[in-house]
Amino acid sequence: MKIRIALSTLLFCSTIVAAQADVNPETSFAGNYLAGRTAGRLRDVEAATDYVEAALKQDPSNPILIERLFQLELSSGAIPQAEATAEKVVSFNSQQRMARIVLGLKDFRNRRYSQARENFAEAAYTPVGELTSTLLTAWSYAGEGSLNAALKELDKLDAQDSFANFKAFHAALITDFLNSSIRSEAAYKNAYEMAGTSLRVVQAYGNFLARNNRWPEAEKIYRSFLGEVKQNVLIETALADVIAKKTPDPFIVTPGAGAGEALFSLAAAMNDEQSIDIAQIYAQLALSFNADQPVTQSLLGDIYSDMKAYQAAINAFELVPQSSPLRTYADTQIAINLQRLDKSQDAIARLKSVIDREPKNLDAWISIGNIYRITEDFDHAIEAYTKAIDLLPAAEANNWQLYYNRGTAFDRQKHWDKSEADFRKALAISKDEPSVLNYLGYSMIDRGVKLDEAIAMVKKAVDLRPNDGYIVDSLGWAYFVLRDYEQAVNYLERAVDLNPADPTIAEHLGDAYWHAGRKTEAYFQWQHAKDNHPEPADLPKIEAKIKNGFVDTKAAATP
Repeated sequence: MKIRIALSTLLFCSTIVAAQADVNPETSFAGNYLAGRTAGRLRDVEAATDYVEAALKQDPSNPILIERLFQLELSSGAIPQAEATAEKVVSFNSQQRMARIVLGLKDFRNRRYSQARENFAEAAYTPVGELTSTLLTAWSYAGEGSLNAALKELDKLDAQDSFANFKAFHAALITDFLNSSIRSEAAYKNAYEMAGTSLRVVQAYGNFLARNNRWPEAEKIYRSFLGEVKQNVLIETALADVIAKKTPDPFIVTPGAGAGEALFSLAAAMNDEQSIDIAQIYAQLALSFNADQPVTQSLLGDIYSDMKAYQAAINAFELVPQSSPLRTYADTQIAINLQRLDKSQDAIARLKSVIDREPKNLDAWISIGNIYRITEDFDHAIEAYTKAIDLLPAAEANNWQLYYNRGTAFDRQKHWDKSEADFRKALAISKDEPSVLNYLGYSMIDRGVKLDEAIAMVKKAVDLRPNDGYIVDSLGWAYFVLRDYEQAVNYLERAVDLNPADPTIAEHLGDAYWHAGRKTEAYFQWQHAKDNHPEPADLPKIEAKIKNGFVDTKAAATP
């Protein structure tokens, strides 16, 4: 289960290595400013903050720097510092949206609800600002015990159809928090009808039903959710509690927790590349309000992973409590991010600790198999994938990816018969999967066997994924094996355009050029392949071509 994906449906159904900021007080203002911008682009918040603070010492009233520092403080979760900086920001930019939200949240935290609403209103001039302001304002009325005012505020969301799920969910939470049982019953039903595949909606509705001793109904919605998503440790835990008739605590216990849930809702919904930086800020703000800490901390870790800020992701996942059902997920994600930082042994050790305490944890076996495969420990990869396949429940036996991954490991160990069997099993599960069609087709072409079937597979893969350079390369190589060099050149040139830095594709194009009589271009492509760091086993072959040209050792293949 990937929490980022699961949570982003809340209301709807190259490693970055942190630069060490070595800030020299003698560095010029321009130097610190430019260094801060560079660190910011690399999402090295700590270094960027150091440089911006150094630049501010040289120009303390610079509004651009003050606003930049404010954003960096929010991104790092330094909320008290951000609150102080927000006061400076609004002194020269009274409608800075995030500054107004932060100041409103400060008032909210101190139960100055009227002042909070004034700040939120100043931020409501963009669609996201309007949604944020309305949800937080509604919860401020809830903090005052004003149910009708809160629901009237939520009515403002009717202006945007895309806000309907937010309105339905938070109307249910607010009526529940204010103990309006009749209204909350209807509101939860409405939210569930609109977004029954949403994790948080299901959690909250099931929580409401369980608190009212409606155990069969709570069990039904939990089982329905698990029937759709197969695995979710949070719902599995809640279901076990319902079966044991263990009454849960209320889903929202304070107005601040409600505001935190609103911020979490927004962070979870902002899951595209354009809004991920805002999602990070909203997740940090949610944590400052003690929103569901394990879930929000996991979301923040997933956001950092998506941003390729792998060490920050590890730090976030480490803060998931050991007692949380999400601790195993956090450890698995820590291992994946350690691998991305080229710390393979640490990653494997972390996953082994998960497997030791949960020997039937499917995700852990898959993840450790992936790391063994990436590090070319194919024997252990095969063992891990086999264990994962054995653990697959009947409802999930159609996991083509597992058979595909094990097939690639068998192939690298030169067990072609087992490899082909796994690829064909993957295709039996997902007959139009381009990556499987390509790998199996290319492998048979390279071996000169079953060429009619192999070429048909690769052509189908190209039709399904025409802009994938590796798949286009496979079709070009098929024509090369058939000695149709004109067609081979056409496809291989296109493959190089799609993947210009891949040494294997460049080598293939060089081979095709040579046989098409374009020998100068062939030498250029082979040199290009050599310069792009080919596999160690391939380098001598490429160097031999550069020195001696292409020596044909294979007979022509006939389909």
